[in-house]
Amino acid sequence: MNTSLPLFAVLLTSIASLAAFAQNTQPSKAFTVADIYREGNLTGKAPEGVTWAPGGARVTYVSEEGDLMQVEATTGKASVLVGRVKLASLISTNTPEKDKDHRSRYNMPGYVWGPDARHLLFDSNGQLWLYDLRNGTGIQVAFSGAASGDDPKFSPDGTVLSFIRDHNVYVCQLRKPGTPIASLSINKDSNMLNGQVDWLYLEELGVRSNYFWSPDSRQIAYLQMNETAVPEYPLVDWIPAHTQVDLQRYPQPGDNNPAVRVGVVNGSGGKTVWIKLPPQESQDYIPRFGWVNRKTLWIETLSRDHKHRNIFFAEPGAGTATLALAMNDDKYLDESYDITFGVSHFALTSWQDGHTHLYLYSFDAATPTIAKLESQLTKGDFEVSSIAGLDESHHTIYFVSNEGDARQQQIWAIQMDGNGKHRISQTKGFHDPSLAPDSAFYTDTYSSRLTPTVVSMCTIKGSCKAFWQSKQLREYSLVKPENLESKASDGTVLYAELLLPPANTAKASVPLIVNPYGGPHAQTVRDAWSTDLLFDQLLVQHGYAVLHVDNRGMGARGRAFEQAAYHNFGAVQLEDQLHALDDVLGRFPQLDRTRLGWWGWSWGGTFTLNAMTHSPRFAAGVAVAPVTDWRNYDSTYTERYLGSPADNAEGYHDFSVINGAQNLKGHLLLVQGTGDDNVHMGNSIQFIERLIEAGIPYELQLYPRKTHSIAGEEARTHLFQRILSHFDRYLMNTDTNVTTTIANPEKVQ
Repeated sequence: MNTSLPLFAVLLTSIASLAAFAQNTQPSKAFTVADIYREGNLTGKAPEGVTWAPGGARVTYVSEEGDLMQVEATTGKASVLVGRVKLASLISTNTPEKDKDHRSRYNMPGYVWGPDARHLLFDSNGQLWLYDLRNGTGIQVAFSGAASGDDPKFSPDGTVLSFIRDHNVYVCQLRKPGTPIASLSINKDSNMLNGQVDWLYLEELGVRSNYFWSPDSRQIAYLQMNETAVPEYPLVDWIPAHTQVDLQRYPQPGDNNPAVRVGVVNGSGGKTVWIKLPPQESQDYIPRFGWVNRKTLWIETLSRDHKHRNIFFAEPGAGTATLALAMNDDKYLDESYDITFGVSHFALTSWQDGHTHLYLYSFDAATPTIAKLESQLTKGDFEVSSIAGLDESHHTIYFVSNEGDARQQQIWAIQMDGNGKHRISQTKGFHDPSLAPDSAFYTDTYSSRLTPTVVSMCTIKGSCKAFWQSKQLREYSLVKPENLESKASDGTVLYAELLLPPANTAKASVPLIVNPYGGPHAQTVRDAWSTDLLFDQLLVQHGYAVLHVDNRGMGARGRAFEQAAYHNFGAVQLEDQLHALDDVLGRFPQLDRTRLGWWGWSWGGTFTLNAMTHSPRFAAGVAVAPVTDWRNYDSTYTERYLGSPADNAEGYHDFSVINGAQNLKGHLLLVQGTGDDNVHMGNSIQFIERLIEAGIPYELQLYPRKTHSIAGEEARTHLFQRILSHFDRYLMNTDTNVTTTIANPEKVQ
């Protein structure tokens, strides 16, 4: 049941309730930007690389202090497995900016468990160290004294180590750790990636590895990516005396994508057998593949237009493939590419009935060919976000969904025959599980809007014991966001949250800052902790109100809700935001409609420019790392929503904010990392050129070498202090020479 109050009802209770609440929310200690973004932040650094050891008896993680910790499943007791001094000698902290950002953003652990549960492999910027838990010693494997490679793995029997080096898969016999051999033919063409993940697959298709051992440790299946025809984009580092340029393969809309194919090779090297998929466009994607059993592969393909997804079973010896399952959509398919395999079943999620639900298929384990739909296991007005585990021995599937409240995420279980569905997690908020190999235990990473992260060891029946908790913020008083609802022009319910300064500190007229993301497959109004909430609290402390709204085109609300973004990358989203804004302004009279601000990052940065070029209502805005012309962004993401430029030239023009730069109203701060390999700096440069041509002033803040995340204590502190100062200057009138009032504010022009 939805317990949120509609906005028309909020008016009757909000002011009184906020006033009462404010009596207990006067901050006892003030937030500062430096406090929020210092290393580890106010709540502490959550565990990194939480990983189940083989057998499922314990999990390990790297603590904030630098120790490798272990937590026993049966007791939930935590202890040090490898001390910080030893660990520091095995893991380097001198990581290049781009690699550091990617490891952080994609949650890449720095270590791998050996199958015997007695060895750990540590990856230190490509230098691989094999650590023996029995004697506490580590030896460098493969290339002594030099970086070995990336994406290291043990063979299932634990006798061989594999890794990526020079765009090829190498293997190393662990009984001879200093004697590596190439398992694939050495290809010195840097445009041919054998088993290596490129930028496009990593960022847009969620691929973390492109090669896999067979269950019997005899063969390796890998994806070959030919990037020869993919255009290069220059990333410039201006810090050295002699400027350096890194050329990145980056296909933009309409460009050639990497040509891909799946091959199988013996673990000792030899000739590759290429899997012959049915005739298809060379630009199609292969987002997932793997081993069904030692004799059979499964391969997933996705058409370039994102409308067709196929699952194949392949026989490596003959190189043949059979279509097992086909899925289609008139606009585009959801981004759930993951498939969970058992011995004779697999489960996946699909939004084919209008919501993302759980589907179970069966196949002949001896000779997999065709997949048979056994059941659509879940139905209803909610979304299944992921499959946590498929336990065929107990005929149970574990999954995560937002059933009951679209702003929460709970852990569920259901029998494979569709019976016995029940919720495992009980606490309101956001739960993210990681199941043990035998599904007897799971770790639960939990938070809520005002409860920072807690990580617990849990039994599958639901009893939990926390082994890591965020630091408490007892010296601070957090203002509770007000959950609101609005309706879009077509009647769709929009979720929002509003933070208001406490009544006993707020002025009669309160400036309001709108901070949406707005883009596809994202959800920001949810009952989960985020460091961004602390910046909201700081803004409230400075006298601002903050509004978040999830518009149509965003995620976690069903196919129709998200597909509003199809061939519409700005208009419907801005319409929803302004409609909700008007609702809020009409119902909270203390908000000053002449002092409105807007800020966002990435798609949200683009959204900021969209708002400031299509409405005169915003006195100040901050756009961080915005895409200003959709022809500049990558092919996979952009074509999913806008199609190709050749087929939708009008859409690319109309939805690219650069073409409305001359209409910019309000005071703009543009922020860009010069090393951004995601949204390139060219976007900001091109927008600035249009502003200069139109004679429009702007402010620019650059962060040398920083990537899309602009990560790091110094950079983040500087950035958010800059954002705060920008709004203080133009919304709070702290600079007496600045006029921020906009007369007769209008809606979208």
